[in-house]
Amino acid sequence: MNLSKVDLNLFIVFDAIYTEANLTRAGQIVGITQPAVSNALARLRETFNDPLFVRTAQGMVPTPMAQNIIGPVRNALSLLRVSVQESRIFNPQQAAKTYRISMTDLTEAVILPLLFQRLRRLAPTVAIESFLSKRRETTKELAAGRLDFAVDAPLNTDPQVRHVKLMEDRYVCAMRKGHPLAGKDKFTLDDYLALTHIHISSRRNGLGHVDLALGKMGIQRKIALRSQHYLMASQVLQQTDMVMTVPERFARRHELHWFNLPVNDVPPVETHLYWHESTDQDPANRWMREQMIELCQQVMAQEKKFDSKPA
Repeated sequence: MNLSKVDLNLFIVFDAIYTEANLTRAGQIVGITQPAVSNALARLRETFNDPLFVRTAQGMVPTPMAQNIIGPVRNALSLLRVSVQESRIFNPQQAAKTYRISMTDLTEAVILPLLFQRLRRLAPTVAIESFLSKRRETTKELAAGRLDFAVDAPLNTDPQVRHVKLMEDRYVCAMRKGHPLAGKDKFTLDDYLALTHIHISSRRNGLGHVDLALGKMGIQRKIALRSQHYLMASQVLQQTDMVMTVPERFARRHELHWFNLPVNDVPPVETHLYWHESTDQDPANRWMREQMIELCQQVMAQEKKFDSKPA
């Protein structure tokens, strides 16, 4: 049987006929006319190549075929009803949903520990799968349901994708605390250009915001290592006199020494939450959005309490 060619409404009629043993009463339950019930029964008989019900003085009596399939049909209809109901109401305490989120290792370090503290309390059976999706594929993955959210820079302008800003930060020049320049009172552009840099990017090539700003000035920095992971690069930083241009939040959390970036026209670091418009009203999607937005607001509020001056 090719289910793609079967009208699932026919099984609702089948269940009603089996329950009522009468075509007229079955139609009243389903909300259709008796001729429509007869038409549905004819289509079911053709699909199963079986009469399914035989008219007798006691009503419509099910055939052995009908008796064999009534249990699975009712189970399937019940599952569909529950699924429809659950799609309208989301109970985080009982939900066994897995959310798939695209984010970088830097975003993971900021969001996931706090998010899991919250989930263990509010949604103990909810799971998270975090991985980095290619930016050019984000819209397709969100639309196909293979991705629930993406947390990234504000680059996706597809009208099908909704977004909201989660956090904002600024770039600083970070180095290990024992770095020869860590004791300086003033950090200049000449100092910045004289150093050897680590550049973080998920792309194989291309310029970052700092390099674009330097390019406008007709100068460039010396990049000795290009990496896609902040956490790995910070380990290299601790073993060398190299420096890394990073969000201030990262430098502070990893106990690095940092200076204000001596380069103008470098935009702030924005982190946005993306989701597809088709899930905008989905209760499960909306609930998780609210959790991530709220915890990021808490992160921003907490950071305002710290002195943002270089250590």
